[in-house]
Amino acid sequence: MPLLVVIFGILLLFILIARFKLDAFISFITVCIFVGLFQGMQLQSIVESIQKGIGDTLGFLVLILGFGAMLGKLVADSGAAQRITSRLISGFGVKNIQWAVVVAGFIVGVPMFYSVGFVILIPLVFTVAASSGLPLIYVGLPMLASLSVTHGFLPPHPAPTAISGMFNADIGKTLLYGIIIAIPAIIIAGPLFTRTIKNVNATPLKEFYNPIILKDEEMPGMGVSVFTALLPVLLIIFSSIFNIIFTEESFLKEIILFIGSPVIAMLLSVLVAIYTLGLSRGKKMEELMNSVSSSVSSITMVLLIISGAGALKQILIDSGVSNYIGASLDGSQISPLILAWLIATVIRVCVGSATVAGLTAAGIVLPLVSNSDISPELMVLAIGSGSLMLSHVNDAGFWMFKEYFNLSVKETLSTWTVMETIVGITGLVGVLILNIFI
Repeated sequence: MPLLVVIFGILLLFILIARFKLDAFISFITVCIFVGLFQGMQLQSIVESIQKGIGDTLGFLVLILGFGAMLGKLVADSGAAQRITSRLISGFGVKNIQWAVVVAGFIVGVPMFYSVGFVILIPLVFTVAASSGLPLIYVGLPMLASLSVTHGFLPPHPAPTAISGMFNADIGKTLLYGIIIAIPAIIIAGPLFTRTIKNVNATPLKEFYNPIILKDEEMPGMGVSVFTALLPVLLIIFSSIFNIIFTEESFLKEIILFIGSPVIAMLLSVLVAIYTLGLSRGKKMEELMNSVSSSVSSITMVLLIISGAGALKQILIDSGVSNYIGASLDGSQISPLILAWLIATVIRVCVGSATVAGLTAAGIVLPLVSNSDISPELMVLAIGSGSLMLSHVNDAGFWMFKEYFNLSVKETLSTWTVMETIVGITGLVGVLILNIFI
C-alpha cells in the first residue's frame, strides 16, 4: 500500500504540473497532503511535517543559494563572464573553438543558475559562430553540455546542494567527485557528440540575437574574473583536501574548515566579488547593492520548489513510506546507485524539471543510504545524473534551446535530448566506476 501511495503521489504531481500547469510549489504541497492522508496521518501531523520539511531544507539552502545568486549576478553584470568567454575563445583559436566554449561554460556555470548562464553566453556563442563560419550547433551544444553538467552535478547549484543536505553528504567531496565525473560527461556529450550531428542547420531568430557586448576597458581582467567566479569552488575543495591529508585537530585546521564550509565560502566569495568586480573598478556601493538585491528575487521560486520537495521528503519519512521502501529494497540485488538513478530518470521524464526530479527521487531513496555502505556523495551524483536524462517537451530547457537556435521539435530531440541523455548515462557510469574505489 505505501508504495502505491508514492506512485499515485508522483502521478498526481505529474498531472498537476504537466497537465494543469499548476505551480510546482503548490503541486508539491498538494501531493504532501495527498500522501499524508492516504498513509493515515493525522491532519495536524501533516501540517507539522510540511513545516518541518520546509524549515529543515531552507535553513541550509537559503544562505547558499542566496549568496550564489548574488555572486552570479556580480559576475554577469561586471562583464567577467564575457571576459572569460571572449579570452578563452581568442586563446584557443577557431580550430579548438569547442574546447574554449566548454571551459567557458564550466567556469561561468559554477556560480550561475543554468538559465542565467544560458542567456548570458548564448549571444556570445552566436557571435563566435557567425565570425568563424562554423555551424551554430557545433559551437553552442558543447557549451550547453558544460552548463548542464554544472547544474546537475555540482554544488552550489540548487538540486545537488539540497540533495547533499538530505543525505548529509559532504559538500566538498560531492564537488570533488562531481568534477571528476563532469569532465568525461562534458567531453562525450559536447565536442565528441556534436561531430556526429549532420543536416541540422540552426539559424537564430533576430530577436534573440541582440547581445549587449561590453568594450574591453569596461570588463575586469581575465585573472580576477576567473578567480572570483571559481573562488567558492577553490575554498570548498581546498578545505576538503586539507581535512583528508591532515587528520589531527589543530587551530589552523579549524579555521580552514570554517572558511571552506559552503556558507562561509559563498559569503567570502560575494564579499571578494563586491570589491574585485565592483569597488576596485570604480563602481558605487549603491549600484552594487541594487544588483545584489535584484539577484535574490530570481531565486524565490526556486527556493519555494525546493522547500516543497523538502516537505514531501518529510511526509514520506513521518508517514512511514521511506522505512517501508527501505525495508522492501533491503535485500535487492540492484545497486542503490542504479535504483536512485532510475527513479530520478522516471520522474524527470514525467515532470520535466531536473530540480524537481532530483529532489523527489532523493526523498524516495533516502533510506537506501542508511541501510547500505554506499557513499552519500555518490548517491547525490547518481540522482543528479538521472535528473538530466531524456529532456523533452515538458522541460523548459528543451524549449529555450529550440527557440534560441530556431530548430524544429524533431531537430531539438535529436540534438538537445540526446546530449542530455549522454550526460545522464555518462554520469551514472562515472559514479559506478568511482564506487569501486571509494
